[in-house]
Amino acid sequence: MDTHKQQPAKPDITFRSDIEQLVDRFYDKVKADPVIGYIFTEIVQVDWPKHLPVMYNFWEFLLLQGKNYQGNPIEKHFDLHRLHPLTADHFDRWLMLFQGTVDDLFAGPVADDAKFRAYAIAETWKPKFTGGHGVQILKPTD
Repeated sequence: MDTHKQQPAKPDITFRSDIEQLVDRFYDKVKADPVIGYIFTEIVQVDWPKHLPVMYNFWEFLLLQGKNYQGNPIEKHFDLHRLHPLTADHFDRWLMLFQGTVDDLFAGPVADDAKFRAYAIAETWKPKFTGGHGVQILKPTD
């Protein structure tokens, strides 16, 4: 007799409530993280009740064709970069935490898409902030 109980399969990301669970768990990890947490808690001092619904809308837009997101996320990060320079390590840590949170909670095609989209965001944005292998967008102001 097999004494190993099989873990139930993880659900895929299907509903807005799944997005909310993912975003909430991810930001719980971010706030406690020694590499990037201080950016959110000390530098930006994020207004979580305002920020979290925006993130729900953003990820719902990307993953479930939600219609409620309006914004320019890269511009917000350029503003942050002017306050506190973002490094490749910051983007790499953000990606690791996000993908790890997806893996903790979900499995399936939409979960895979979430991890890919986070990877694409991190890898596309990283050189825009750090110089990297692309043209640096941020230039010193005169």
